[in-house]
Amino acid sequence: MGQNAPYIKLEKLPPLRDKVETIEILRQTNKATAALAELKGIAKTIPNQAMLINAIVLQEAKDSSEIENIITTQDDLYKALTVNKTTVSAETKEVVNYRKAIFHGFDLAQKQGFLKVNDIVSIQQELVDNTAGIRSTPGTVLKNDSTGEVVYTPPQDKDEILELLTNFINHYNQQDDLSPLINLAILHFQFESIHPFYDGNGRTGRILNILYLMLNDLIDVPILYLSSYIIDNKAEYYKLLNQTNKIGKWEEWIMFMLKAVESTSKNTITKITNIKNQLDLTILKVQEKAPKVYRKELVELLFEQPYSKIEFVVNKLGVERKAASRYLKELENIEVLKSQKVGRETLYVNKELIEILKQ
Repeated sequence: MGQNAPYIKLEKLPPLRDKVETIEILRQTNKATAALAELKGIAKTIPNQAMLINAIVLQEAKDSSEIENIITTQDDLYKALTVNKTTVSAETKEVVNYRKAIFHGFDLAQKQGFLKVNDIVSIQQELVDNTAGIRSTPGTVLKNDSTGEVVYTPPQDKDEILELLTNFINHYNQQDDLSPLINLAILHFQFESIHPFYDGNGRTGRILNILYLMLNDLIDVPILYLSSYIIDNKAEYYKLLNQTNKIGKWEEWIMFMLKAVESTSKNTITKITNIKNQLDLTILKVQEKAPKVYRKELVELLFEQPYSKIEFVVNKLGVERKAASRYLKELENIEVLKSQKVGRETLYVNKELIEILKQ
């Protein structure tokens, strides 16, 4: 076993400008900024933003949890949100909590226009479902899963952690002429290096990323998530985090994060375009094959809730249960939906949408 990593005192923000604004970084910043601007524009073309938020937030909750080896299926997730079940697996519950934590953070950011250290704590509490809060007992280290070797020792002293978190949040809320995307990379590195909690640091950090993009008007709704990119490049992600910690060289880490923003923006644009096309096709199909039950709000509901049920239709359209049941059965007859029994409930699944979300 190699030498365990000693604690290297974490520098406060901001780093020196010439280290984080190289020509290479600025070029990549332009590409990432353009892709993100295109995503922001395309997202506005979806008539009902709840459709996007629900679908993409759930995908992110699944991916972000997967980085921490919390694995669940999309079907289990939708069922957990749709059916009043107490028999949800621990993994699925963690992913559902992640979704709750995103919406909690989204509400805070929208109401306040900034975040406080206590807000970070409350987001993490939603996520892990306990109130342990900021680490106060020394001994936390990050190990290589396969060798057991300690690869990073975060700050151990609670006062130092609080001091670094205060410095972090000041920098997080500050507006200056540094590109917010470069700043996003710096902030993400810093938060993961402070590692302020016993559990949920990675997931909390990834929620802070999305809220930062929204607070800086780079997107309007929480739909850009870097988790799928991190999963695809997990070894590189951790290698660069550690390298930046050890030698204080920022360029490769910032380039990685900027490429993540560019790549994820492009993938999300494709996904949104596919969702919109599928919505348009579904509207036409229902108008043509089931004109008696066609209502725009009904079709939109199937995209807001890919696993739908009678109760959702009753609430959305203000109709009787009998009518709601008839609408859903009619949509199943024309193969827009497929029904599925879960316990005593019948769920109606928008299969085409689920396939798009899985891509």
